[in-house]
Amino acid sequence: MRPPRPQSPRFRMGRTVRLRRPAWLLVVPLLLLAACTAGPDEDPAPPQPSTGQAPGERWQPRPGTTWQWQLTGRLDLSVDAAVYDVDGFTTTKEEVARLKQAGRKVICYLSTGAWEDFRPDAGDFPQEVLGKGNGWEGERWLDIRRTDTLEPLMARRFDMCRDKGFDAVEPDNMDGYRNRSGFPLTAEDQLRYNRLIAALAHDRGLAVGLKNDLDQIPQLLGDFDFAVNEQCAEYDECDRLTPFVKAGKAVFHAEYELPPSRFCARSRELDLSSLQKRYDLDAWRRTCD
Repeated sequence: MRPPRPQSPRFRMGRTVRLRRPAWLLVVPLLLLAACTAGPDEDPAPPQPSTGQAPGERWQPRPGTTWQWQLTGRLDLSVDAAVYDVDGFTTTKEEVARLKQAGRKVICYLSTGAWEDFRPDAGDFPQEVLGKGNGWEGERWLDIRRTDTLEPLMARRFDMCRDKGFDAVEPDNMDGYRNRSGFPLTAEDQLRYNRLIAALAHDRGLAVGLKNDLDQIPQLLGDFDFAVNEQCAEYDECDRLTPFVKAGKAVFHAEYELPPSRFCARSRELDLSSLQKRYDLDAWRRTCD
C-alpha cells in the first residue's frame, strides 16, 4: 500500500491572511421549443452575462494545452501559458478579466470534497458533514453522501466562479472514498457525487476537470472535460490518464519530487500538459519545453 501523500498541496500563505442529468438534456428540449415558437429576433434562453457563452457551449481544453497552476502568493499574470488554474476565492474578478483579456482561459480551484476552516463560507457547513482530517491543517473530509446539504453549498461556490468570469472549475478532494474520511463512503457514493459536481459546473456553462481519482476514469470520462493530476509519473500511473487524451481532452499534470528530466519524455509521448511545481503551488514552475 502506497504511503499517504498530500491530496492537494496548499499552504497558508499568499494574498490572504486566513491562512486551501448532463446539461445538454436540459438544453435540447428548449432549443426544439424555440425553433417552433420563437421569432428570428427572439432569444428563448439567453446565456449568463458573465460567461460570454451561448446556451450549451463551454470550453474544451485539448491535449497539450500549456498551463500554469498557482494557488498561493501574489498572482503572476505574466506567465506564458494558455491556461491559468487559480484559487476561486482569493482571485478577484478583475484578475480573471485581465487574464482573459490577455487571451488566457482561467480555471477556478475549489475544494469540493473537503471542508476548509479558512474559507468565508466555512460556517455554512454543519458539523455532521465534517469527517476526519485530510492531512492538511484546518481541513476535514466531507460526507459526500449528504447531497441534500452539500449541493446548495457547492452551487453557491460555482455561482461565484461563473460570476467572476472563470471558464472552468477544478474541484479538489474528489476521491474521499479511497481515504480514511470518517464515513463509510463507497465507490458508488463517489461516482454519484462527482457526477453532481460535474453537472453543477455544466449547468453554469463551466467546463470541469476530474482531479486525480484515477480508478473511476472509465466511469467518469464522459462527465468531465479535462483531468488534473498530481504525481502520476512518480507513482507510475500516467498511462491511466490516456482515455482523456484519446477523447481529445487535456490532462493537466504536475510533479513535485521529480525534475522534468525524469518525466517530460514520457509526458510528451502521452500528450500530457506537464509541470514541475513546488508543494506550496506558488508562481514557480518548470515546464517540459
